Amino acid sequence: MKKFLLNKLRVLLKYLSRGIIRKYEPFVVGVTGSVGKTSAKLAISSVLKSKFKIRTPGGNLNNELGLPLAIIGDYKAAYGWFFWIKAVLRGLLWLAVRFPYPEGLVLEYGADRPGDLGYLLSVVKPDIAVVTAVGDVPVHIEFYENAESVAAEKSRLVKSLGVNGIAVLNADDPRVAEMGDKAKGKVITFGFGSGAAIRVIGFENKSENGVPTGIVFKVEYGGSFVPVRIDGVLGRSHAYAAAAAAAVGVARGMNLAKISEALAFYAGERGRTRILPGIKNTYIIDDTYNASPSSTKLALEIMKDIPVADGRRKIAVLGDMAELGKYTIEAHDAIGGIVSETADILITVGEKARFMAEGALSRGMAKENIISFGDSETAGKRAQEIMKEGDLVLIKGSQSARMERAVLEVMAEPEKAGKLLVRQYGHWI
Repeated sequence: MKKFLLNKLRVLLKYLSRGIIRKYEPFVVGVTGSVGKTSAKLAISSVLKSKFKIRTPGGNLNNELGLPLAIIGDYKAAYGWFFWIKAVLRGLLWLAVRFPYPEGLVLEYGADRPGDLGYLLSVVKPDIAVVTAVGDVPVHIEFYENAESVAAEKSRLVKSLGVNGIAVLNADDPRVAEMGDKAKGKVITFGFGSGAAIRVIGFENKSENGVPTGIVFKVEYGGSFVPVRIDGVLGRSHAYAAAAAAAVGVARGMNLAKISEALAFYAGERGRTRILPGIKNTYIIDDTYNASPSSTKLALEIMKDIPVADGRRKIAVLGDMAELGKYTIEAHDAIGGIVSETADILITVGEKARFMAEGALSRGMAKENIISFGDSETAGKRAQEIMKEGDLVLIKGSQSARMERAVLEVMAEPEKAGKLLVRQYGHWI
């Protein structure tokens, strides 16, 4: 019965959202990729909001139910049948009566399994398609044959564009860059490499007196440069998000100066390499939103790049990376190898993450500096005991590992968890 009702709900939401798109005719920016979708979505929203009335859905509304819901209303999350009844009634009302509607929508297109994008594109095709990255071992790859099949699914967003559509592609990811051949219209590339049209240069993770503060870089386009500073976040992933946002801004007729000003309001998603104060005057890199091999590697590169005062340590608290299928052991072992060259102490959470511990140990990390736990809360309590003033602590793992619970144990202001941490609502609590 539940499956029957869900299918009926899916069909109803699809036709309601399609009707709303036809009636109000907003321009649509669609964002997909194996990593970086949410950060890119928020950065794009920050840029476009400085010129247009924009709606950007909160949370993770990027599937067959979530994407139509984002078109119907400005929702942050969805749960409970009473909620869905109200959402359907709202959709009917917006079709029956003309209300003010956003000029543009910035939507996330998720593709956990082959065919997912086809369904989402039957709901709404974007005017601008943004593809962030695929990587060699993408997230959710257990449902695909290999990285190439993941890229093929993501490329459907680009193929869906008409001749007036614009593809915004990561030039630094070869699988994404190749999607330009599938575009019928204009292509704008972004990245750090010299071949990118929108290029990030002079990137730095900034710290002052051993305290991480944020990132600075310049964006170059067509021979012009603008400085960008984003406080409270770390890592090249946010610069990639900003570059993608700059490309979308250019596509919508904005100049670089205006784009740079707008990016100052980008704060990143909760749990995406955000800087939080920790207990005992420590510093936390909260990257608990999710994890894939590529995003975990980037997070460890951030940790390696941030200096700490003499005698202070770098502590990596890492949970399982889920949905890797046949790559599970290999990917976790490889991350362990990176940890051995990056952190002084490794705390793992979950059965899969034990392969990280083994990887770190086999590459020379001292056994006494590697600790494994079955759950994140216990790991957080142990980290709390280990941490000393001035330590830098990276906490990361897949959604299923619930690593935000470890952050809650070591953050300086746990009373602010509802505003600072991921998954602090509804059934997650």
